[in-house]
Amino acid sequence: MNITRLSVDLSKDVFQIYGVNEQRQGILEKRITNRQKFVEFIAKHAPCEIVMEACGTANYWARKFTKLGCNVKLIAPQYVKPYIQRNKNDFRDAMGIMEASFWPGTPYVTPKTVEQQDIQSLLRIRANYIALRTSISNQIRGLMKEYGVFVKEGYLHLCSVLPSVVARDNNNGLSPIMKELIEGQYEMLRTMNEKISSLDTQIKMLAHTDETCKRLQEIDGVGPITALAMLALVGDGKGFKNGRHFAAYLGLVPKQHSSGKRECLLGISKRGDSYLRGLFIHGGRAVATNCSKKSDTRSTWVNRIKTQGGMNKAAVAVANKNARIAMAMILSGENYKKVA
Repeated sequence: MNITRLSVDLSKDVFQIYGVNEQRQGILEKRITNRQKFVEFIAKHAPCEIVMEACGTANYWARKFTKLGCNVKLIAPQYVKPYIQRNKNDFRDAMGIMEASFWPGTPYVTPKTVEQQDIQSLLRIRANYIALRTSISNQIRGLMKEYGVFVKEGYLHLCSVLPSVVARDNNNGLSPIMKELIEGQYEMLRTMNEKISSLDTQIKMLAHTDETCKRLQEIDGVGPITALAMLALVGDGKGFKNGRHFAAYLGLVPKQHSSGKRECLLGISKRGDSYLRGLFIHGGRAVATNCSKKSDTRSTWVNRIKTQGGMNKAAVAVANKNARIAMAMILSGENYKKVA
């Protein structure tokens, strides 16, 4: 069989394969339920072009098949869905991936290297620890309210008052059982905080040793976490045309709903990686907060947007500009040039 392109619908244990020839005619339909046989099958047809959805394990298989000499392309699931006809199943998913790959405007996702996966895992675990810490803090505060013990919001304040609140000689309305439970939760809070501090140290070391991260941190509003998150997502940046393309991918541009001569721009589209978008916006908010204390061209621009449209619009505007500048720096290899 003269197979030129294979589309693969990935799952944990089942791999649905669909192949076409040079005339785009479907000549192969195969379902494999063994990972080793899956690799052997691809190796038998290598080198060829392989397209898959950018889902769980896709980066691993992309790296493995690239070593076999295949040209691997990943497509975001939202661009595959319009091509799935009628009822959904693995075979129709594989056909939909194939159809999407032939559309000239389909944007592809660059497969991540092992180093990128390491950085992304580090950041995701840190974010999970922070979410757990927040959840435990809110639970403790909510449970204590039922006993008439009220503690104001804030993780640091909660940790500072908990030892005295659960003290055995403190008759504040908490029962002995409740005090013992809160002590256990307090230990979990301390554990989470230690883990977060350890990861923060590791993040700072990685950001300090990587040359690209050091250059990105020269941008106002971009810190070590944002720089590493961007490096984990885009790598060398070759998956994007320019800074504007990257900002649009992140969802930092207006969503459009226009028809004919009527143009309608809505709020930001919020597409792409929500984690990195949030980091850029938080950094933009920090810049917008302090812009009134500076007189340079950039701060004057930010302050004008904040005065006319408010803090949120200013934060998003800075985030958009920072994303574009960061991508331009990665693609060009140049350092950040501050405007006086």
